[in-house]
Amino acid sequence: MNGNPIVTKIELIEFAWVAENIGLSPFGHQPTYLPGATWRRTRTIMRMHTDDGIVGEVSPVPSLPGSWRGILGESALDRERIYNRLKLAGSEGLGAVDNCLWDIAGKVLGLPAFRLLGGDRARLPTHISTMNGALDGPLSTPESFADYAEEALGMGYGGFKIHPWPGGSIRSHTALVAAVGDRVGGRMDLMMDPFCSYPTFADALKVGWACDDYRYLWLEDPYADNGVSHFGHRKLRELIKTPLLQGEKAKGLEERVNLIIAGATDLVRGDPIEWGLTSTMKLAHAAEGLGLDIEMHGVGPVCRQAMAACRNSNYYELSWVHPDLPAPHPPIFAEYDDTIWAVSKDDGCVPTPLLPGLGVRYDWDWINAHLESRRVVADIADGVH
Repeated sequence: MNGNPIVTKIELIEFAWVAENIGLSPFGHQPTYLPGATWRRTRTIMRMHTDDGIVGEVSPVPSLPGSWRGILGESALDRERIYNRLKLAGSEGLGAVDNCLWDIAGKVLGLPAFRLLGGDRARLPTHISTMNGALDGPLSTPESFADYAEEALGMGYGGFKIHPWPGGSIRSHTALVAAVGDRVGGRMDLMMDPFCSYPTFADALKVGWACDDYRYLWLEDPYADNGVSHFGHRKLRELIKTPLLQGEKAKGLEERVNLIIAGATDLVRGDPIEWGLTSTMKLAHAAEGLGLDIEMHGVGPVCRQAMAACRNSNYYELSWVHPDLPAPHPPIFAEYDDTIWAVSKDDGCVPTPLLPGLGVRYDWDWINAHLESRRVVADIADGVH
């Protein structure tokens, strides 16, 4: 190793697997529990090669750069410069590229990314984040959500976040808030995330009032402004007591900071998968400077690294689980667990992965058994693709 690894090649590996009892909700584009259904899914791993043999790896890959210019031939340690180049070029592929660079940096120095960032959190408090409400079976009624919350409490989880039905009456949603609150309120933190599904401000207001009655920790992305209206959410904050969590649909660092400055949110949503560790840590520090918290969106090693690197974050989101689908994520990492059983009953936490870089090794036996394609998209030997 020369201590200054140069990016020489980037390859994309696509794999596929079949998820059982899951399909697209008839009320929207979100995946939901559908007994007997099968859904063939694909995902990509990005591998970034360097001239000294170190390879950065990241998955999932939400998007790809329109051009690899400004990445090949650059030092993999020049994260800030590459981050700004991609941001100015339109932000496509920013998260995957940036996280690959962090993986390389950690492997160069022999440390996990959170240690490079000065973090010391080896254990991360975790909340369950449910799949959205089903049409039948578990999570199809307020009482079945309450049953699942009680089960999660017994497993050691400190928080329970509800993704309700994409359709259905507002009255059913307020009944859901009450059923879960009556069952486990005061014993675990509760969150409600309608993922911008409410058609009107009044709908969001009614659900917010219901959350107030049970002291929910936050109400997230409630109505159909797509989670970015400064005026609307500032007005909502005036009328309800439950804190708002906003920012999932906002683009990058600046739009999320603007939500905070405009008084449109109480907590801000970070997204290290979509926007990368560099952008996410800038946001975490901006929120910290204003006395607020950041909550990471999504599940996976990079989300754990991001949370472990900052003090002002409350929960790791173990997302999109269901009583009959406790392990919805493809098992592409060795000795790493994002199933419902990952949390320790003793402290309600999951561990921060400690291997150099993003902290994990890939299970190439499983990946190769499910391989769809493997292609080099940029190679310094051939010029920039």
